Amino acid sequence: MSRGQFPSTRMRRNRMQSFSRRLMGETSISVDDLIWPMFVVEGQEIDEPITSMPGQFRYSIDRLVEKAGEAVALSIPAIAIFPALDASQKDADGTDALDGNNLVCQAVRAVKSACPDLGVICDVALDPFTDHGHDGVIRDGIIANDETVDILCQQAVLQADAGCDIIAPSDMMDGRVGAVRSALDDAGHQNVMIMAYAAKYASAFYGPFRDAVKAGASLGSSGKSSYQMDPANSDEAMHEIDLDLQEGADMVIIKPGMPYLDILNRAKTEFGVPCIAYQVSGEYAMIVAAAENGWLDHDRSMMESMTAFKRAGADAVITYFAPQIAKILLAKKYLH
Repeated sequence: MSRGQFPSTRMRRNRMQSFSRRLMGETSISVDDLIWPMFVVEGQEIDEPITSMPGQFRYSIDRLVEKAGEAVALSIPAIAIFPALDASQKDADGTDALDGNNLVCQAVRAVKSACPDLGVICDVALDPFTDHGHDGVIRDGIIANDETVDILCQQAVLQADAGCDIIAPSDMMDGRVGAVRSALDDAGHQNVMIMAYAAKYASAFYGPFRDAVKAGASLGSSGKSSYQMDPANSDEAMHEIDLDLQEGADMVIIKPGMPYLDILNRAKTEFGVPCIAYQVSGEYAMIVAAAENGWLDHDRSMMESMTAFKRAGADAVITYFAPQIAKILLAKKYLH
């Protein structure tokens, strides 16, 4: 055959060997990209398995502190703490959220005492504290936006008082970021950051999380659609993000993760601000379950999903895989 029948540009040349694939890689993953979410329960010496999230546990505070130490050892920059309360601690208005010595505040103080340089993130929302599982108080059958925001502001200040570094309003109430920012500033917490769940969709992928925090069983058929976003909408997400940034958000979360990579990419492209992807419980559970059945390679799927978040524009990723990813990265086992 004549030479003219062969391509002059051979894209495969750069892919032929490991070293060249590494040199040409456009997207890199670092331990610095990781946020490790954890669940905390009352008691001592508790490691309670979460059935719908194999490999994940509800930890008592002493065990949570041990896990925080593991995060430090793995150079993971931050953890996010979510409470799993007994039904006896919940009521219609989420009263326990306003107890400065509640489970979350105790956990934050313990973690910051043991690991002062580890970043601690706390959700500001009422769903773990309400007996109905909604993120706000219900008045005449409707989530009362403004009354809920007033409660969230008090909750945020208490968490900041306990030592929380980043407040993450996840409730999707209108105007809550600006109100929380003002409340934090008025309480002397000007340096506490706000990581706003700016584009949080009413997703089916949250099921295992609700199991983990023992919430959501009484939501009803419409779920949280009156305040979380319609999965069909993209422009609305940009509007939500813009409003949260105007109100003082320091960074924004797009949740869920992989089903919403287009939203993540738009947010990063249009606003150029720190964007966080949340690889939610359903995404985690799907990968783990498929791997346990031999249908997927666990580590390759896990790392590929992380690459997708970074490629789409994520500055960091909240993921239950955080310690496993960190170990692979620190061992330099992840090579393209």
